[in-house]
Amino acid sequence: MSKRKLLLIGGTGTISTAITRSMAQNPDWEVYLFNRGQRHVSVPENVTLIKGDIKNEEEAKKILEGMTFDCVGEFVGFTPDQVEKDIRLFQGKTKQYIFISSAAAYNTPPSRPFITEGMLLRNPEWQYARDKIACEELLYQAYRENGFPITIVRPSHTYCERLIPFCLESPKGSWPVIQRMIEGKPILVPGDGSSLWTVTFNEDFAKGYVGLIGNPHAIGEAVHITTDESLTWDQMAQAVADELKVPYKPFYLPTDVIAALAPEMAGGLNGDKRHSVIYDNSKIKSLVPGFCATITWREGVHRAMEYILQTPECRPEDPEFDQWCDQVIAIYEKALETAKSTCKFPG
Repeated sequence: MSKRKLLLIGGTGTISTAITRSMAQNPDWEVYLFNRGQRHVSVPENVTLIKGDIKNEEEAKKILEGMTFDCVGEFVGFTPDQVEKDIRLFQGKTKQYIFISSAAAYNTPPSRPFITEGMLLRNPEWQYARDKIACEELLYQAYRENGFPITIVRPSHTYCERLIPFCLESPKGSWPVIQRMIEGKPILVPGDGSSLWTVTFNEDFAKGYVGLIGNPHAIGEAVHITTDESLTWDQMAQAVADELKVPYKPFYLPTDVIAALAPEMAGGLNGDKRHSVIYDNSKIKSLVPGFCATITWREGVHRAMEYILQTPECRPEDPEFDQWCDQVIAIYEKALETAKSTCKFPG
């Protein structure tokens, strides 16, 4: 019996790397990656690399001419025009098209903390989420009108051994925050650190995703894949401090203040991270019997910290971010002292 064919568009990112590794071990599938070949990560030897730019439709059409797949997984589609291009490229050439959307697409702020796939999609705060919603709408239309075989997957915050997520990070990632912790400096925490959040290790996410590949029950469906562990931002940062064996020194700032001081962070904060959410994973567990996320946050932090400390490229410094944090803290502390001496509560 011939093997089934899987094409992953991207395949070397935070989420997709674990899926590539997992499917490369499946003897029933041939795995192909379509990307520009610019990300230097270890790709299993039995995975076929197709070098090209999926954003260039004519180039991609020529490269993929005559090829058909049992499943296509899209990991680098973010805007409606990119999805429209995919529909043209793969209509009639795949039995399943899995699109990575985002849990940020759910109604924001949430009407209730327990999130199911049946909730309204709406996010007035974040353009990234609105674009993902528009992508989903196009795919549903293609499915209804032309039978384009879609499956939509909505990850929440997913990470891997190369990074440790924080509520507020440097433009260069999480290492500058970790570096502040190592140096005994306070780290900026939006709000009061009590918002519940869900962070999933990529290997756990891959378990659910892999179970959707070639799954006929997943056609026409949207599903999120997350761990069942929910922690506050304080609990998550405290675990990092514990791993580093340093004190956790949070400096709390109103989220709106941070959004005003760093507008580029406003969408991700107001449209995602500031709200407590708990994901109901009943649907992925029904589609993929036996799915269970088993890597706890503390285990993930331990694995990531070991890898990061051994891998210089995972430790980009950002002195400008460090200086900005110090400046914001100093200004806020001074303003608070001034307010204490001039604004007396009546009574």
